[in-house]
Amino acid sequence: MAAVRWLIDPKKEQYKANLHSHSVLSDGKLTPEELKDAYKDKGYSILAITDHEYPKSHNDLTTDDFLMLTGYEAYIRPSRICRFDRFKPEIHINLIAKDKDNEGIVAYDPLYCKYMPLPKALLAKHFGNIGSRKFTCLYIQKFIEVASKNGYLVSINHPCWSMQDTKDLKKLHGFWSMEIFNTSSMKTSGYAENMPVYDALLRSGEKMFCHGSDDNHNKRPLEDPLSDSFGAWTMVSADKLDYKSIIKAMEKGDFYASTGPSIHSIGISGNEVTVKTSEAKYIRMHMTPKYAKTSYDKKGGTITEGKFKLPEDASYIYFSVTDKKGNKAYTHAFDIK
Repeated sequence: MAAVRWLIDPKKEQYKANLHSHSVLSDGKLTPEELKDAYKDKGYSILAITDHEYPKSHNDLTTDDFLMLTGYEAYIRPSRICRFDRFKPEIHINLIAKDKDNEGIVAYDPLYCKYMPLPKALLAKHFGNIGSRKFTCLYIQKFIEVASKNGYLVSINHPCWSMQDTKDLKKLHGFWSMEIFNTSSMKTSGYAENMPVYDALLRSGEKMFCHGSDDNHNKRPLEDPLSDSFGAWTMVSADKLDYKSIIKAMEKGDFYASTGPSIHSIGISGNEVTVKTSEAKYIRMHMTPKYAKTSYDKKGGTITEGKFKLPEDASYIYFSVTDKKGNKAYTHAFDIK
């Protein structure tokens, strides 16, 4: 029997994470302490509070069973004075620090860094140019490079909500990951799933992971049907729950995104791949939007395993799992060549 190559290893613990959230430090309504308590109560083990242009470590909230990741959300708009325009595109970039104490600001512009008190912002560590931001591919590419060089995992946030043109995204390189699902986008506008954008970037030759997150601001109560918490998450497979181990797993792509279903394992043996999941209506292996294989119960029931032959004419594959409620789990693309 051929040795199994594990794409999702059943022997590793999976930790539930929200990698994009906002607190009272920017435009969120809950304190960091309240966010931690809310997510811990819902079975999460990891939370990144990514306030707008406000890199801040919350190491004091980390415990043996709950990990806080340091990071922030940056954004760039066509308006030189950072004016929001509902009819124009913009780009939002998530930055997760590889070092828990990294609170450096990339490309500081006081018109964007409006939540951080000015004295604190001026005393902060700065990376890259200081001054006006520019909504150009050249400027954004430099931003990505500076952030990556200075210890951040750099990802694209909610590209559909941001109305980003895929042809422009194809000009940007070096992203670690992309939000495949964003709860806040779903609850506010219905633009939650970004799979078409992700697939287009894969087909253009880009190699990046994908993850799920809430982007919660909690302007409504947690029990409200339009609450933007607990709708999408990332399951990180790691040896243990500490900062170094989780960042290492994230860098390697040892995670998947979900809005409901669980993926217990994905293993390749010979030319066959086996996917084991929680109860599912469909388990799919994707190659392109035109090219996918589906495992399902022909009597309309549920399954917990899908088996597929590896395609000979595709350079990568990725998987999705859909449960009876229509909730989905998504993996990133795996190189099979």
